[in-house]
Amino acid sequence: MIARLRAAIAIPLFWFVVGATFYAAISPVPPMPPGAPSDKVQHIAAFITLTSLAIAAYPRAAWQRVLLCLVGFGALIECVQAIPALGRSPEWLDLAADGGAAAVTLLLINNARRFMTK
Repeated sequence: MIARLRAAIAIPLFWFVVGATFYAAISPVPPMPPGAPSDKVQHIAAFITLTSLAIAAYPRAAWQRVLLCLVGFGALIECVQAIPALGRSPEWLDLAADGGAAAVTLLLINNARRFMTK
């Protein structure tokens, strides 16, 4: 039952958020969240969310694979932002924020899982 629920909700939600994040990252005029947080805060929030949803959607995935995929996604965003026609500019510190947020989130989730199984 949980597997069906995950397939029905968590997996589509994860991929929807991936698409929405990519769209926001490459839009010439990106949407501004309430409170107008800094660019790095937006990256951190997005990758905490993406990491949490990835774990919910794919709970058996190795943490290393999840981290590699999310860092790769962050790198893809920065590479696409380098396309002059988009009017965006890549910042490799954004990739560091993405990877750091994903790594810390994975660490916290893995520690919580260990604590809950004891």
